[in-house]
Amino acid sequence: MEKGINMEKLDKFFSDRNAVKKLTDDDLLQTENYFDIVEAFARISYKSIYIIDYQKKAFEYVSDNPLFLCGLKPQEVKELGYGFYFRNVKDDDLNLLFKINEVGFEFFEKLPLNERKLYTISYDFHITNEKGKDILINHKLTPVFLTEEGKIWKAMCIVALATENTSGNITITKHSSETIWKFDLVNEVWSTEQKVQLTDRELEILRMHAMGLTINEIAERIFLSVDTVKFHRRKLFEKIDVHNITEALAFAINNKLL
Repeated sequence: MEKGINMEKLDKFFSDRNAVKKLTDDDLLQTENYFDIVEAFARISYKSIYIIDYQKKAFEYVSDNPLFLCGLKPQEVKELGYGFYFRNVKDDDLNLLFKINEVGFEFFEKLPLNERKLYTISYDFHITNEKGKDILINHKLTPVFLTEEGKIWKAMCIVALATENTSGNITITKHSSETIWKFDLVNEVWSTEQKVQLTDRELEILRMHAMGLTINEIAERIFLSVDTVKFHRRKLFEKIDVHNITEALAFAINNKLL
């Protein structure tokens, strides 16, 4: 799905609000040996990871997880940079990414400088893989390094399969905060809500499912009846709006509930 890259459209990924035109010596000191940490994290994660450099308007690092690569090699995705999106994202979702970029940087610009690294934006969109199949992925972006002015210089992106069914689902979270900011694409406004709080019993059952235990094995281990375990599981599904344990585990992992 090759697409000609319109430079004007490409620039929509790089808001004037976050223009990184010059780096100071102190800015540059931040990056010493940080690649070792990124590569170590990539080795132990099942998710795709890449690093954006907003000063160079490029991908600085791309992990070898196949989910995000769409049949390409990491070096090929790195060389494509944002051209990768024009190659592997259809127009509707590409326009969605432009919108997310706009509202995300507008939100970020209003944050206190000393808190900006604590925020993560999450959203879902489709990528087209090498077989021509559209896959809905969840994309999380968080700052790694800021300039002295508070602009995002480098950001880490984490890609996993989405737990939702449609594109969008734009949220922002803050580390160690129970608040979630959600963006309404229809009315173009942010709203806030509190993170889902699971009970100790619900978390216990989720962890045991993650270990591969069956309902009968979980019931035996925590000294409850099978019907009681099923009751807790049903309440959990209702609370986080999922239909089965696979979706529940994906939700819990994506939202750092486990």
